[in-house]
Amino acid sequence: MSDETPDYGGFRSGFVTLVGRPNVGKSTLLNKILGEKVSIVSDKPQTTRSQVRGVLHRPGYQLVFVDTPGIHKPRGPLGKRLNDSAESTIGDVDAVCMLIDATQPIGPGDRWVAERCPKNSILVVNKTDIAKPEQILAQLEEAAGFEYEAYFPVSSYTGEGVEALIDHLAARMPEGPPYYPEEMVSDAADAFWVAELVREQLLAVLREEIPHSIATRVTELEWPHIRCEILVERDSQKGIVIGKKGAVIKQVGIGARSQLREGTYLELVVKVAKNWQTETSILEGLGY
Repeated sequence: MSDETPDYGGFRSGFVTLVGRPNVGKSTLLNKILGEKVSIVSDKPQTTRSQVRGVLHRPGYQLVFVDTPGIHKPRGPLGKRLNDSAESTIGDVDAVCMLIDATQPIGPGDRWVAERCPKNSILVVNKTDIAKPEQILAQLEEAAGFEYEAYFPVSSYTGEGVEALIDHLAARMPEGPPYYPEEMVSDAADAFWVAELVREQLLAVLREEIPHSIATRVTELEWPHIRCEILVERDSQKGIVIGKKGAVIKQVGIGARSQLREGTYLELVVKVAKNWQTETSILEGLGY
Protein backbone atom coordinates (compact mmCIF):
# COMPACT_ATOMS: atom_id res chain seq x y z
CA MET A 1 0.00 0.00 0.00
CA SER A 2 1.18 3.52 -0.78
CA ASP A 3 1.50 6.08 2.00
CA GLU A 4 1.05 8.92 -0.47
CA THR A 5 -1.83 11.29 0.10
CA PRO A 6 -4.44 10.96 -2.68
CA ASP A 7 -4.45 13.80 -5.18
CA TYR A 8 -7.98 15.15 -5.64
CA GLY A 9 -6.90 17.94 -7.95
CA GLY A 10 -7.96 20.61 -5.47
CA PHE A 11 -11.54 19.32 -5.31
CA ARG A 12 -13.11 19.91 -1.90
CA SER A 13 -15.94 18.03 -0.24
CA GLY A 14 -17.44 17.66 3.19
CA PHE A 15 -20.46 17.61 5.47
CA VAL A 16 -22.20 20.58 7.06
CA THR A 17 -24.88 20.24 9.73
CA LEU A 18 -27.58 22.84 10.34
CA VAL A 19 -28.66 23.02 13.98
CA GLY A 20 -30.78 25.32 16.10
CA ARG A 21 -34.01 25.61 17.99
CA PRO A 22 -37.34 24.83 16.27
CA ASN A 23 -38.62 27.34 13.71
CA VAL A 24 -35.36 29.16 13.03
CA GLY A 25 -35.58 28.27 9.32
CA LYS A 26 -33.10 25.41 8.87
CA SER A 27 -35.18 23.56 6.28
CA THR A 28 -36.01 26.74 4.36
CA LEU A 29 -32.32 27.64 4.25
CA LEU A 30 -31.38 24.18 2.98
CA ASN A 31 -33.96 24.39 0.20
CA LYS A 32 -32.70 27.86 -0.76
CA ILE A 33 -29.08 26.69 -0.86
CA LEU A 34 -29.92 23.76 -3.13
CA GLY A 35 -32.37 25.65 -5.31
CA GLU A 36 -35.02 22.97 -4.88
CA LYS A 37 -37.14 21.43 -2.17
CA VAL A 38 -35.60 18.52 -0.29
CA SER A 39 -37.00 19.24 3.17
CA ILE A 40 -40.59 20.07 4.11
CA VAL A 41 -41.31 23.42 5.72
CA SER A 42 -44.00 24.73 8.05
CA ASP A 43 -44.54 27.40 10.67
CA LYS A 44 -45.12 24.60 13.20
CA PRO A 45 -42.32 23.68 15.64
CA GLN A 46 -40.69 20.26 15.15
CA THR A 47 -41.63 20.05 11.48
CA THR A 48 -38.34 18.26 10.76
CA ARG A 49 -38.27 14.96 12.61
CA SER A 50 -35.48 13.14 10.78
CA GLN A 51 -32.06 14.00 9.47
CA VAL A 52 -32.38 15.12 5.85
CA ARG A 53 -29.32 15.32 3.60
CA GLY A 54 -29.12 17.70 0.69
CA VAL A 55 -26.20 17.81 -1.75
CA LEU A 56 -24.87 20.98 -3.37
CA HIS A 57 -22.78 20.40 -6.50
CA ARG A 58 -20.55 23.24 -7.68
CA PRO A 59 -17.42 23.33 -9.85
CA GLY A 60 -14.52 22.38 -7.57
CA TYR A 61 -16.51 21.29 -4.54
CA GLN A 62 -19.44 19.36 -3.11
CA LEU A 63 -21.22 20.28 0.13
CA VAL A 64 -23.45 17.75 1.86
CA PHE A 65 -25.86 19.52 4.21
CA VAL A 66 -27.59 17.74 7.08
CA ASP A 67 -30.89 19.29 8.15
CA THR A 68 -31.78 18.29 11.70
CA PRO A 69 -34.80 18.42 14.03
CA GLY A 70 -35.04 21.57 16.12
CA ILE A 71 -33.37 21.08 19.49
CA HIS A 72 -35.90 21.72 22.26
CA LYS A 73 -36.89 20.72 25.77
CA PRO A 74 -38.38 17.25 25.20
CA ARG A 75 -41.73 16.29 26.68
CA GLY A 76 -41.54 12.58 25.92
CA PRO A 77 -39.64 9.79 24.14
CA LEU A 78 -40.23 11.26 20.67
CA GLY A 79 -38.80 14.65 21.68
CA LYS A 80 -35.75 13.00 23.24
CA ARG A 81 -35.13 10.97 20.09
CA LEU A 82 -35.36 14.10 17.94
CA ASN A 83 -32.86 15.91 20.16
CA ASP A 84 -30.50 12.92 20.12
CA SER A 85 -30.74 12.79 16.33
CA ALA A 86 -29.83 16.47 16.00
CA GLU A 87 -27.03 16.42 18.55
CA SER A 88 -25.48 13.28 17.05
CA THR A 89 -24.57 15.19 13.88
CA ILE A 90 -22.56 17.90 15.62
CA GLY A 91 -19.39 15.89 16.12
CA ASP A 92 -19.45 13.98 12.83
CA VAL A 93 -19.24 16.79 10.27
CA ASP A 94 -16.69 19.19 8.82
CA ALA A 95 -18.63 22.32 9.76
CA VAL A 96 -21.54 23.22 12.04
CA CYS A 97 -23.93 26.06 11.25
CA MET A 98 -26.02 27.17 14.20
CA LEU A 99 -29.08 29.18 13.19
CA ILE A 100 -30.88 31.78 15.26
CA ASP A 101 -33.93 33.88 14.41
CA ALA A 102 -33.14 37.54 13.71
CA THR A 103 -36.58 38.57 14.96
CA GLN A 104 -36.40 36.79 18.33
CA PRO A 105 -34.12 37.56 21.28
CA ILE A 106 -31.43 34.99 21.98
CA GLY A 107 -32.84 32.88 24.80
CA PRO A 108 -31.83 30.01 27.07
CA GLY A 109 -32.70 27.48 24.35
CA ASP A 110 -30.33 29.13 21.88
CA ARG A 111 -27.57 29.23 24.48
CA TRP A 112 -28.14 25.57 25.32
CA VAL A 113 -27.62 24.65 21.66
CA ALA A 114 -24.64 26.99 21.33
CA GLU A 115 -22.85 25.32 24.23
CA ARG A 116 -23.00 21.99 22.41
CA CYS A 117 -21.42 23.31 19.23
CA PRO A 118 -17.64 23.52 18.72
CA LYS A 119 -15.93 26.89 18.76
CA ASN A 120 -15.19 26.71 15.03
CA SER A 121 -18.93 26.72 14.31
CA ILE A 122 -20.60 29.32 12.11
CA LEU A 123 -23.42 31.46 13.52
CA VAL A 124 -26.18 32.16 10.99
CA VAL A 125 -28.65 34.93 11.83
CA ASN A 126 -31.65 34.01 9.69
CA LYS A 127 -34.84 35.84 8.64
CA THR A 128 -33.08 39.14 8.02
CA ASP A 129 -35.73 40.00 5.43
CA ILE A 130 -38.34 40.50 8.17
CA ALA A 131 -36.06 41.86 10.88
CA LYS A 132 -35.19 45.48 11.52
CA PRO A 133 -31.51 46.47 11.05
CA GLU A 134 -31.19 47.17 14.75
CA GLN A 135 -32.52 43.67 15.56
CA ILE A 136 -29.92 42.07 13.30
CA LEU A 137 -27.13 44.14 14.82
CA ALA A 138 -28.27 43.29 18.35
CA GLN A 139 -28.30 39.57 17.52
CA LEU A 140 -24.81 39.70 16.07
CA GLU A 141 -23.47 41.62 19.05
CA GLU A 142 -24.98 39.23 21.59
CA ALA A 143 -24.05 36.11 19.62
CA ALA A 144 -20.44 37.31 19.57
CA GLY A 145 -20.30 35.90 23.08
CA PHE A 146 -20.45 32.41 21.60
CA GLU A 147 -16.94 33.09 20.23
CA TYR A 148 -17.59 31.22 17.01
CA GLU A 149 -15.41 31.27 13.90
CA ALA A 150 -17.70 33.34 11.68
CA TYR A 151 -21.05 35.13 11.65
CA PHE A 152 -23.42 35.47 8.68
CA PRO A 153 -26.74 37.36 8.50
CA VAL A 154 -28.89 35.71 5.83
CA SER A 155 -32.42 35.45 4.54
CA SER A 156 -33.44 31.92 3.65
CA TYR A 157 -36.50 33.46 1.97
CA THR A 158 -34.85 35.98 -0.38
CA GLY A 159 -31.42 34.35 -0.52
CA GLU A 160 -29.60 37.47 0.66
CA GLY A 161 -26.27 36.51 2.24
CA VAL A 162 -26.61 32.83 1.30
CA GLU A 163 -23.90 32.83 -1.39
CA ALA A 164 -21.40 34.38 1.01
CA LEU A 165 -22.17 31.60 3.51
CA ILE A 166 -21.73 28.94 0.82
CA ASP A 167 -18.39 30.41 -0.27
CA HIS A 168 -17.14 30.35 3.31
CA LEU A 169 -18.23 26.75 3.83
CA ALA A 170 -16.63 25.62 0.56
CA ALA A 171 -13.31 27.15 1.62
CA ARG A 172 -13.58 25.29 4.94
CA MET A 173 -13.92 21.85 3.35
CA PRO A 174 -10.93 19.51 3.11
CA GLU A 175 -9.74 18.17 -0.22
CA GLY A 176 -11.52 14.95 -1.07
CA PRO A 177 -13.71 13.12 -3.58
CA PRO A 178 -17.41 13.82 -4.16
CA TYR A 179 -19.55 11.68 -1.88
CA TYR A 180 -22.63 11.63 -4.12
CA PRO A 181 -23.13 11.48 -7.90
CA GLU A 182 -23.86 14.78 -9.61
CA GLU A 183 -27.51 13.97 -10.34
CA MET A 184 -28.31 13.34 -6.66
CA VAL A 185 -29.62 16.30 -4.67
CA SER A 186 -30.94 14.31 -1.69
CA ASP A 187 -30.40 10.83 -0.30
CA ALA A 188 -33.99 10.56 0.94
CA ALA A 189 -35.82 7.41 -0.15
CA ASP A 190 -39.01 7.85 -2.20
CA ALA A 191 -41.19 6.39 0.57
CA PHE A 192 -39.76 8.79 3.14
CA TRP A 193 -40.27 11.79 0.87
CA VAL A 194 -43.90 10.94 0.08
CA ALA A 195 -44.69 10.48 3.78
CA GLU A 196 -43.06 13.84 4.51
CA LEU A 197 -45.07 15.61 1.80
CA VAL A 198 -48.29 14.23 3.27
CA ARG A 199 -47.26 15.35 6.76
CA GLU A 200 -46.38 18.80 5.43
CA GLN A 201 -49.90 19.17 4.02
CA LEU A 202 -51.41 18.04 7.32
CA LEU A 203 -49.36 20.69 9.12
CA ALA A 204 -50.68 23.30 6.71
CA VAL A 205 -54.33 22.28 6.90
CA LEU A 206 -54.68 21.41 10.60
CA ARG A 207 -53.98 24.59 12.54
CA GLU A 208 -54.39 23.27 16.09
CA GLU A 209 -52.18 21.11 18.31
CA ILE A 210 -53.22 17.91 16.58
CA PRO A 211 -50.35 17.94 14.03
CA HIS A 212 -47.93 17.00 16.82
CA SER A 213 -49.99 13.85 17.41
CA ILE A 214 -49.68 12.80 13.76
CA ALA A 215 -47.14 10.61 12.01
CA THR A 216 -47.07 9.38 8.42
CA ARG A 217 -45.60 6.30 6.79
CA VAL A 218 -45.77 4.77 3.31
CA THR A 219 -46.79 1.12 3.45
CA GLU A 220 -47.03 0.43 -0.30
CA LEU A 221 -45.12 2.02 -3.15
CA GLU A 222 -45.47 0.51 -6.59
CA TRP A 223 -46.02 3.29 -9.07
CA PRO A 224 -48.55 4.60 -9.87
CA HIS A 225 -50.06 3.39 -6.56
CA ILE A 226 -48.77 4.73 -3.24
CA ARG A 227 -50.46 3.94 0.07
CA CYS A 228 -49.66 6.26 2.95
CA GLU A 229 -50.91 5.77 6.48
CA ILE A 230 -51.62 8.73 8.75
CA LEU A 231 -51.28 7.75 12.40
CA VAL A 232 -53.19 9.59 15.13
CA GLU A 233 -53.31 8.90 18.85
CA ARG A 234 -57.06 9.03 19.53
CA ASP A 235 -60.32 8.18 17.79
CA SER A 236 -61.46 11.81 18.06
CA GLN A 237 -58.39 12.91 16.08
CA LYS A 238 -59.22 10.50 13.28
CA GLY A 239 -62.44 12.36 12.54
CA ILE A 240 -60.64 15.71 12.53
CA VAL A 241 -58.02 14.48 10.06
CA ILE A 242 -60.64 13.04 7.73
CA GLY A 243 -62.86 16.13 8.04
CA LYS A 244 -66.53 16.60 7.26
CA LYS A 245 -67.41 14.40 4.27
CA GLY A 246 -63.70 13.77 3.82
CA ALA A 247 -62.89 17.43 3.07
CA VAL A 248 -59.64 17.60 5.05
CA ILE A 249 -58.12 14.36 3.81
CA LYS A 250 -59.07 15.30 0.26
CA GLN A 251 -57.31 18.66 0.56
CA VAL A 252 -54.21 16.96 1.98
CA GLY A 253 -54.18 14.46 -0.88
CA ILE A 254 -54.48 17.15 -3.54
CA GLY A 255 -51.64 19.17 -2.01
CA ALA A 256 -49.29 16.21 -1.71
CA ARG A 257 -50.18 14.76 -5.13
CA SER A 258 -49.40 18.08 -6.84
CA GLN A 259 -45.75 17.60 -5.84
CA LEU A 260 -45.52 14.00 -7.05
CA ARG A 261 -45.03 12.48 -10.46
CA GLU A 262 -47.98 13.05 -12.77
CA GLY A 263 -50.32 10.08 -12.77
CA THR A 264 -49.56 9.04 -9.19
CA TYR A 265 -52.47 7.46 -7.31
CA LEU A 266 -52.05 8.44 -3.67
CA GLU A 267 -54.17 6.48 -1.21
CA LEU A 268 -54.42 8.03 2.26
CA VAL A 269 -55.55 5.91 5.21
CA VAL A 270 -56.05 7.26 8.73
CA LYS A 271 -55.32 4.82 11.57
CA VAL A 272 -55.39 5.12 15.36
CA ALA A 273 -52.13 4.09 17.03
CA LYS A 274 -52.69 5.03 20.65
CA ASN A 275 -49.71 6.68 22.32
CA TRP A 276 -47.45 6.08 19.32
CA GLN A 277 -45.15 8.84 20.57
CA THR A 278 -44.21 6.73 23.60
CA GLU A 279 -44.09 3.29 21.99
CA THR A 280 -40.49 2.40 21.16
CA SER A 281 -41.39 -0.16 18.50
CA ILE A 282 -43.62 2.29 16.63
CA LEU A 283 -41.07 5.12 16.87
CA GLU A 284 -38.37 2.86 15.46
CA GLY A 285 -40.70 1.67 12.70
CA LEU A 286 -41.28 5.30 11.74
CA GLY A 287 -37.53 5.89 11.59
CA TYR A 288 -37.31 8.13 14.68
